Amino acid sequence: MYRKNYKIKPEQIEDLVPGMGYCLATDKIITDGEPVGYMFREDREDDSDSGWRFFSGTEDEEYTENEENFGMYDVNTIANYDRSILPFLKHPVGTELERNEETGKWQKVIYEDE
Repeated sequence: MYRKNYKIKPEQIEDLVPGMGYCLATDKIITDGEPVGYMFREDREDDSDSGWRFFSGTEDEEYTENEENFGMYDVNTIANYDRSILPFLKHPVGTELERNEETGKWQKVIYEDE
């Protein structure tokens, strides 16, 4: 196991959304400092799980197949990396959002069959 070099030091983390539980996020966000580009909320694994999963949107299949590229973090930590996610954190399970590359605004993911 290797130590990750986090872009934000623990002492720099502000209390933005306390008590939300943990989430899954990729190293593209945590170590590379890329903004969140895709996020979705699924059923919780346990009582401490928020259900949120965060990706930068630049991860390819090879990257996502390597579990070393992921970590479990407090949702508050990810909110400190990208505060644009804050308005959506209370959204229900089934929420799936992506950042519009042109405008930078969040939008609901819509599939062709919807």
